[in-house]
Amino acid sequence: MDIKKLKNILEAVLLASDKTLSVIQLEGLFELDEERPTRDEIRKALHEMAGDYETRGYELKQVASGFRLQVRQEFSTWVGRLWEERPARYTRALLETISLIAYRQPITRGEIEEVRGVSVSSNIIKTLLERDWVKVLGHKDVPGKPSLYGTTREFLDYFNLKSLDQLPTLAEIKDLDNIHPELALDADVAEHLMIGDDVDNADKNTEEGDDNADSGDVAAETEAEVTGHASASADDDSTVSDETTVAESVSESVEEVRSEDITSEENVDEEAKRAATSA
Repeated sequence: MDIKKLKNILEAVLLASDKTLSVIQLEGLFELDEERPTRDEIRKALHEMAGDYETRGYELKQVASGFRLQVRQEFSTWVGRLWEERPARYTRALLETISLIAYRQPITRGEIEEVRGVSVSSNIIKTLLERDWVKVLGHKDVPGKPSLYGTTREFLDYFNLKSLDQLPTLAEIKDLDNIHPELALDADVAEHLMIGDDVDNADKNTEEGDDNADSGDVAAETEAEVTGHASASADDDSTVSDETTVAESVSESVEEVRSEDITSEENVDEEAKRAATSA
């Protein structure tokens, strides 16, 4: 099949389709034709179409489920004015939940609550399941058998991703001013914030001074306590010394008494011997 004709057919099919189409699905459209393109020819045609649309208001986008034609992001403001309904707005809790599922899948509801520090509303899980952004991958082998959640192809398609590898890494840190230049502060606001910072710093210094004074008091009290303990220890030592002296004196007195008793007994024995001899 002529490549130009093939490109026109594929363009018409993608414009009419309300969902993404894979190469296999596109190949199936030619099953009844005598002249059927191969998968490689379809891929080549799609590649050339992507180059042809570089200067147009729409683009050929490849996502997880296949290919689709979509309006370029820079023209979404004007295209959005065709519809009166307001664009979908998602709560912070829902975005945090889907982010945790995307980065830490498979993950249970309890693990999500542990990271966020708050309970996960049943409506959030229900909304994500109804949108086909997440699905139950299985059940964790723990008491209660909680469900393990993971993302789907529809999630990747919605955020223009081919795979989870295209998610920004958690290590990427961008300057807030570069992301949202409109948040840049003017000079007056900045000066006001600087004054506020000076006041905060002054208060902080005062608090630090009070803390230092308190620390000094605590140190003085501690030193007094240590001195008191040392004095008490010294008194205890002197008491022990006095008790030792008394014990030694008592011991000496006892020895003296014993010596006198022994001497008296010896004198009595000698006098008895002398009397016996005289008789």
